[in-house]
Amino acid sequence: RGQVNYSAAKAGLIGATKALAQEVAKRGVTVNAIAPGLVETDMVGDAPVDLILKHIPMRRMGTVAEVASLVRWLASKDAGYVTGQAIVMAGGLG
Repeated sequence: RGQVNYSAAKAGLIGATKALAQEVAKRGVTVNAIAPGLVETDMVGDAPVDLILKHIPMRRMGTVAEVASLVRWLASKDAGYVTGQAIVMAGGLG
């Protein structure tokens, strides 16, 4: 409840990622989106982490280093054929 704005924005971002990837692919440019789940940052704040972790199959939060590692890989030549994707990093959730 109360997530219409978030859901609409997320869907728009995924659509824009796919459309832009198609537009710039012929120039050798890749476009991807990362959809992180709960990540260990100050944003977690006073959230009831123990309750939240029960719903995440891996039973832990992601780390900033893990997100950065994916960004680094996507920016590398190793990921040169990956484009137009929304990559979910959520420990198996969703």
